[in-house]
Amino acid sequence: MAGQIGRDETGRPAASGDLRGQVAQALRNTAQGLAGAGASFSDVVRLTFYVTNWAPERIGDFMAGVDDVAGEVGLPQPLPPASLIGVDHLFEPDVEVEVEATAILD
Repeated sequence: MAGQIGRDETGRPAASGDLRGQVAQALRNTAQGLAGAGASFSDVVRLTFYVTNWAPERIGDFMAGVDDVAGEVGLPQPLPPASLIGVDHLFEPDVEVEVEATAILD
């Protein structure tokens, strides 16, 4: 699945200007999408995060967003293989992160 971002169920930004909050919401949305397909994070074999205006000093906020929801959404520790790719921008100015997850169902 792809295109999971930091917006709530109504499509409104959940944490405008807050990478930590957007990462957390995007992971919640990913969990919901996985559940809709009969999957969970335990079925995920790869994660890709696209983050706008990436700089190494943003890793603390990024990881805090992951940590904030790991237990809530069942994100395994250690994480599945993951890539964090810095991009100039995503499809709308308020979107700072997009999550892509690859899951395998038996």
